[in-house]
Amino acid sequence: MTKKAIHFFLSLFMASAAIVVNAQDGKLTHEDSLNTVLEKYYELNLKVFQANSQPKDIDNIFDLFTDDFEYIHPHYGGTYSRQDLYDGYVRNQKNGGYDGSVVDIKIHNKIAGLNAIAVSRSYVTRKDGKEEVGEAQMTLFEFRDGKIARIYEYW
Repeated sequence: MTKKAIHFFLSLFMASAAIVVNAQDGKLTHEDSLNTVLEKYYELNLKVFQANSQPKDIDNIFDLFTDDFEYIHPHYGGTYSRQDLYDGYVRNQKNGGYDGSVVDIKIHNKIAGLNAIAVSRSYVTRKDGKEEVGEAQMTLFEFRDGKIARIYEYW
């Protein structure tokens, strides 16, 4: 084996070792930190969608939002403030709108950019004992200071 080949393989080994050490040290990339918040958002929403969810479960979602958070859904009325959206969650919970029929949220694709992630996802529902994957829907999340600052729904 030539010196160049040995040097090449040694460089590959050192680079992969550095990646493993970096991951073990818990150092997250910018994209990792955005994905962590996004995963928590979907996890907490799934909990709220269950019949036994509590007001504190809604509060946990809103802890992920900036103080000036906005929810934008042109098809369903436009722009909603943080308070508008919170009131809607509470109203749905009190009215039994969260009945446990949503059993999962399937992520089809994510594209991360600078302080934003576009997501294609579907709700998985249970109806008559069968799970059904719903229509794919697109959502854009914008982040600021480690929190969700804006959600745009494109469905």
